Amino acid sequence: MTRTSLSAAQARRIALAAQGFIDRPPSGAPTSAHLRRVVGRTRLLQMDSVNIAARAHYMPMFSRLGPYDRDILDRAAWRPRRGSRLLVEYWAHEAALIPVDDWPLFGWRRDEFRDGRYRFTQDVMRRNRELARDVHAVIAEGGPSTPKQIEDHLGIVRPTGIPGGWWHRGEVKHLCEAMFAAGDLSAVRNENFVRHYDLTERVIGTDVVGEHIDRVDAHRELTARAASALGVATLADLADYYRTKSADVRPAIGDLVDAGELTPVTVEGWRDPAYLHARAVIPRRTDRTAILSPFDPLVFFRPRAERVFDFHYRIEIYVPEHKRVHGYYVLPYLMGDDIAARVDLKADRKAGALLVLGAFLEDGRGEKVVAGRLAADLGAMAGWLGLDRVDVGERGDLARALSAAVG
Repeated sequence: MTRTSLSAAQARRIALAAQGFIDRPPSGAPTSAHLRRVVGRTRLLQMDSVNIAARAHYMPMFSRLGPYDRDILDRAAWRPRRGSRLLVEYWAHEAALIPVDDWPLFGWRRDEFRDGRYRFTQDVMRRNRELARDVHAVIAEGGPSTPKQIEDHLGIVRPTGIPGGWWHRGEVKHLCEAMFAAGDLSAVRNENFVRHYDLTERVIGTDVVGEHIDRVDAHRELTARAASALGVATLADLADYYRTKSADVRPAIGDLVDAGELTPVTVEGWRDPAYLHARAVIPRRTDRTAILSPFDPLVFFRPRAERVFDFHYRIEIYVPEHKRVHGYYVLPYLMGDDIAARVDLKADRKAGALLVLGAFLEDGRGEKVVAGRLAADLGAMAGWLGLDRVDVGERGDLARALSAAVG
């Protein structure tokens, strides 16, 4: 097959189009149909427990559509009307919401996680098979339950005064996690984001649970989905999207090339060969702006973000405060086909303010133009979060211009 060449700018616009950033915005308030369109582009919504600004899974729809009612997503994943569940939690790209219809594609992963995802959890499961059966029985009888509710039902009392953290959550929590990873249990969330475990067949339906897809076929389909979501991608990009292994993705790519679904291409400035999806489009330009979650599929694979956007990005949540370069929870700012700035945000819900703790301009970008457009998007984000105003601090080389634009 003749190898096609793409410029770096074309690759950027292809990536943005694949992720839905050139789709026509809603003419009115976004609906569940718009959520379906976004998930049809991204294929997953990565989750994260940090709620300093907005939880990660809510942000991609806001970034692509603007302010929307977050109940739309909650109903799609955790509180559906009869027969209308769209999303389910599982380990896709880390913890993620995926379409219910994609659940069978991860059967091979559930087999690999039969006793849990982590070695510690596996050890707990292997030591506590009988307790695991009791936990399963409690959930089967009582419905969606938290580990604490299960412990209370079983009369388990854990010692007080033990520090928190993953490894000190009690055996019941680890058994629930092991059965979640294995697919025996699924999960729903309440309004406080607390996970309640339930039987998987009750969450997603017996017909979906019973569907089996061969490992090779599943990897081919997951690779095709990743390629569609990325537009143009290297092998490493495709493997990272669902955290699959290169050894499984490489033959899948070969099959998809043979089928005409992918075309090998070279991209200006990219070291490795790339693959263009058959339905990828190359828009002439894009003028959208968006505040992005650190876990948005556009940027969650940091080597790709640097290669596509020349944007070096590291999340610094786990970095000691005095060593952070940009801040605790820093969100990239997309402007057109460029990531032009980044902002360290915090929602001060008591004060009713979206705090910009730091604002940083990427090299060579126009300060006034970026500040003006970012100020408008921060105002929209504040309103979406139910906050009254945007307060800009003094840290960062964009802070003064942004403060003036907001004011």
